[in-house]
Amino acid sequence: MQESADFWTILTSIIIFGLPATLLLTGLGLIFGFLLGLGLALMRVYGVEELKWIADGYEKIMRGIPILVLMFIFGWALPGFFFFLPAQLRTLAGVILSLSLRSAAYQSQLYRGAILSVSEGQMQAARSIGMSTMQASRHIVLPQALRIAIPGFSNEYAVVIKDSAFASAVGVPELFRLSRSFSQIYPDLWIMIMFTAAIIYLIFTYPITKIVGERMTKRLKALGLGGG
Repeated sequence: MQESADFWTILTSIIIFGLPATLLLTGLGLIFGFLLGLGLALMRVYGVEELKWIADGYEKIMRGIPILVLMFIFGWALPGFFFFLPAQLRTLAGVILSLSLRSAAYQSQLYRGAILSVSEGQMQAARSIGMSTMQASRHIVLPQALRIAIPGFSNEYAVVIKDSAFASAVGVPELFRLSRSFSQIYPDLWIMIMFTAAIIYLIFTYPITKIVGERMTKRLKALGLGGG
């Protein structure tokens, strides 16, 4: 009976304190990754040769560095990087930056592919009526490209939320760190605690990747967008 009461107390603590931290890391990592990734994609598609080289180099570097290494670099090794923040927030900011930088490298590829999948004839038609390349990209190409990218973005969301678990290694009290801490305090419950953590991750990834991603893919195919 006591064991059951302890488990529900632990679960409540994980949901109230750990889950919001995980969702915060995931949300900000995706948002900043989107902004940087879209910029990199535009550099690759429309930029001059030097900008294309920079964007390509960035993607290769960030895809080649493990996310845990980035978190140690920005979360611990470079504490002064976020000198303008309170000390207790610097590690958190380092983790968010790490997730954003890594996600941007993959989102860049996603948006570049989506932009290139939009018919070149639409850009030419927009230019023929007096639009600049920037105007045509903003009003014609990007709205379609972002819709095409939704299935891939849902997969990236799942990657980032799982990568956020590495933040436990640098001391951020997110879902996995709290689950691991409680499993060490209550060794008799560790299987239940870690299994529950796995279920929580599954709940927050499967519906997005399976339902949203697949439905959007089918819808895009019906509209003749996104390939397939």
